[in-house]
Amino acid sequence: MMKSFTMEYWIDDGWYVGKLKEVPGVFSQGETLEELELNIKDAFYLMMQDENEILLDKEISKKQIEVEV
Repeated sequence: MMKSFTMEYWIDDGWYVGKLKEVPGVFSQGETLEELELNIKDAFYLMMQDENEILLDKEISKKQIEVEV
């Protein structure tokens, strides 16, 4: 399954730095935009792997809630 995310990026001291807009906590950097893309994908996969390992020994429940905006 393919899922699309928005990568926001900027240049800081000659490095491309970026984050996934829809996935808080996924940041990375690279010397080129292409390297940043590869690194941020790796960061996403590592985060998902860690999250799945944590969730394996938990019973997950769901509940709909309302939030006033």
